[in-house]
Amino acid sequence: MIRYTTSTVALAVALLAGSAAFAATPGSGQDGAASAPTPAPASAVQESVPDAASATPEPSNDIVVLGTRRTDRTLATSPSPVDVISSAELTSQPAANMIDALKNIVPSFYAGQNSISDASTFVRSPSLRGLSGDQVLVMINGKRYNRSALVQVYGGSDTGLGRGAQGPDISAIPSLAIGNLQVLREGATAQYGSDAIAGVLNYGLREDQGIELVGRAGQYYAGDGESYQIAGNAGVKGDWGFINVTGEYVDEGQTSRGRTRPSAANFAQNFPALANQLPNYPLPVQIWGNSPSHGFKSVYNSAINVTDSSKIYVFANYAQSKGNQSFNYRASVSSTAVDTNGVVRNQGANGAFNNTFFLTPCPTGNATCPSGGFVRDGNTFRFGTLYPAGFTPRFVGKTQEAYGVLGYKGTSGAFSYDLSGTLARNKLSLSMYDSANFSYGPATQTSFDFGDLIQKETNFNADFTYAADLGLAAPLTISAGGEFRKETYEQTAGDTQSYAAGPYAIAQQLFTQTAPGVYVASGTTAAQGVGASGYAGTSPATAGKFSQKAYAAYVGLETDLTDALTVGAAGRYEHYNTFGDAWVGKVNALYKFADAFSVRGSFGTGFHAPSPGQSNVSIVTTSFNNGVAFQAGTYPTNTAVAQYYGASNLTPEKSTNYGLGFILEPVRGMTVTVDGYRINLRNRIGLTSPFIVTAADLAAQPALLPVGVGGQVQYFTNGFKTRTQGIDVVGTYRTRFSEAELNFSLAYNYNDTKVTEFDARVVGTAQLIDAENLAPKHRVVFNAGWTLDNLSLNVRENYYSSFTSAQDYGQTNGVPNQVFSGKFVTDLELSYTFAEHFTVAVGAQNFTDEHPDRLKPTSTVQIYPLTGGTSDGQVYPRNGGPFGFNGGFYYTRLRVKY
Repeated sequence: MIRYTTSTVALAVALLAGSAAFAATPGSGQDGAASAPTPAPASAVQESVPDAASATPEPSNDIVVLGTRRTDRTLATSPSPVDVISSAELTSQPAANMIDALKNIVPSFYAGQNSISDASTFVRSPSLRGLSGDQVLVMINGKRYNRSALVQVYGGSDTGLGRGAQGPDISAIPSLAIGNLQVLREGATAQYGSDAIAGVLNYGLREDQGIELVGRAGQYYAGDGESYQIAGNAGVKGDWGFINVTGEYVDEGQTSRGRTRPSAANFAQNFPALANQLPNYPLPVQIWGNSPSHGFKSVYNSAINVTDSSKIYVFANYAQSKGNQSFNYRASVSSTAVDTNGVVRNQGANGAFNNTFFLTPCPTGNATCPSGGFVRDGNTFRFGTLYPAGFTPRFVGKTQEAYGVLGYKGTSGAFSYDLSGTLARNKLSLSMYDSANFSYGPATQTSFDFGDLIQKETNFNADFTYAADLGLAAPLTISAGGEFRKETYEQTAGDTQSYAAGPYAIAQQLFTQTAPGVYVASGTTAAQGVGASGYAGTSPATAGKFSQKAYAAYVGLETDLTDALTVGAAGRYEHYNTFGDAWVGKVNALYKFADAFSVRGSFGTGFHAPSPGQSNVSIVTTSFNNGVAFQAGTYPTNTAVAQYYGASNLTPEKSTNYGLGFILEPVRGMTVTVDGYRINLRNRIGLTSPFIVTAADLAAQPALLPVGVGGQVQYFTNGFKTRTQGIDVVGTYRTRFSEAELNFSLAYNYNDTKVTEFDARVVGTAQLIDAENLAPKHRVVFNAGWTLDNLSLNVRENYYSSFTSAQDYGQTNGVPNQVFSGKFVTDLELSYTFAEHFTVAVGAQNFTDEHPDRLKPTSTVQIYPLTGGTSDGQVYPRNGGPFGFNGGFYYTRLRVKY
């Protein structure tokens, strides 16, 4: 049982102090957050979807539906720091992926580019305030959004701050469907349940009437990465209720910002007749850039009035996408190349190309050539006949998201209720072509299906609020409710050859014929790797379904004790069938010293429950170290292999959150908020540092055969503590200059994470450096908008401070071998509205074509003048840093709205 002394105190305050809780208004309460009555102002906010060029309301008057159950909270009167991002701001981003749109808007939101990152290229794991993607709760209309089916097991900086996470895939949400996005920038587990440690994202869906069509086309300055997006929204509404539907199709082309490998350049020079058989020729043999992808997203939102004060509501999200990723190149011949230090270095061929497979078995019943042996003769096979110029596997990921909510809510005087159920399913289907299972020799397939990863979730929520008039400055809002949640993680088996050991997984015993019927032993061949080269499918032994159930109850109180003092508190209890109980609580307050100045603060505890996916994921992939391939396996904590290396069952992550800030409105049209925060996180879940498999390990655990001697093993464990602290500054100013409207905003985030305690099996030195320095500590977003009649100009200036990537590029005595410098990135957009309903825009993202620093030659990184890149073709940090390495992107967009 998990118990916190601090949370018990917070719960007592919630029950005894007559304070308050937080969490959602009409259509936005969930997960133990009951809905309050639906007031006209909140409805108006969700339904308002202004054009980018149109005037917007005073920012401090935006109704806040997150972090409170009261219906009268605004940005300037909220005890919790909340950002309200408009539909116009989301849809004006030249990014089809919601992750990239938020990266441009929210300073503390971080996600890598993930160019060659296994399945993590298809489902990227973002970070908020330096914490992983499953420590941020995502909601739609106040209802919990489901996790993706992918557990982020890929190592290095590509998954970085989200390594080991299993969070939601927000890329399935189309921007055009959103009325507004509210970002709660503080812990809220006591209000919303597990995962809300770093904060909460709540997407409020559109409820407006009309038709809107948006088309966008663009490409990068380099001439590649063509991107096409078309989206439409239609809504009808009346006294009966409303129906609103959104659909979006996206097609994005491949980018390439690397160089070919020295081994491929040598091959083209030495074998010019075969050069056109090099993968991707004449492009680099492996692609460092965006993977080509296309997909469809849709959202349905509706409510039907049953009575004047109650309604049935239904909303749903369905999306599917397909991506095609370049893997690492497998060279067919060895060669050498000289690096910038003048050192001649071997560019080795993949080991399978150096092996000869002998196909003639020993004659039956021959005593000198026993059964199981092979005759050393001319009947042979070499992989050079299948892939003369080597090969680069292409990894294909198909994602599918299905999410639906049905509910009934209403009011009766000061009492409100919200009853709802959620069903959700996320599936990731993985396959590969242009590869091989070397252990099958000439019988290998070249394409493989690896099976499906499936995440299913079922939620039931009952939320209630009552506004009691006790003679205080405001009614005492009493909230209570319960939740049932079940999630199931499933892995289905792949093709046999995708995971299996073929006949050549064991070294061939060879015999040479010296006389008719007489043979002598003449050596062995090399044993070949098991499973598809690049990624191993799920075997029937590891396939299965794994479930977890949880029950929750919560209570909350909030009120204004005086005209100047707002207080609130919440307490929550959850029980899990896998690990037991959790108690968490939260208190906060706001004091208004003057009309223009308020101070607010909060304190709370939280937790993140380990998911069934984290406890049961099993996967084997091919990784590379200085161009040398090896197999890396992630094993469930309850398997003999993981326990052989010391695994134990996962326990919840536990947090304590502190917040203190102020709100300043010095002049009309200007609002400034400054909020400091600290998050102490214990029992953090992560993947262990790799264990190297020895021959003795393999003998003790035959299940290690897919990894093999020299391969690596890892598993999930609770292994470290962190302290994250920082400050958010948000300022907005809206005014007029002559006939023009001027809008300015400045958002600054300073975020500093320290690993305060760790298990050396989990956090190595390079991981320690990246946990604290992978994301920039300083991030600034400055926006300026100018509007005159139908013409608008918007400028956004981004600043990203320096960052490291020690897991990829090494460290020396705790100091990263390369620190990538800070950069300014400028975005521009000019738009014009004509004939009232048509708006055309042209713009450039990263107008000045900035890139992260190029890789420098170090003790762990060699640059080759022959190609201008590393041995695997890298030029820039592989994760792209905070803004990616693709460079400038220009686009045009047409919007039609009736």
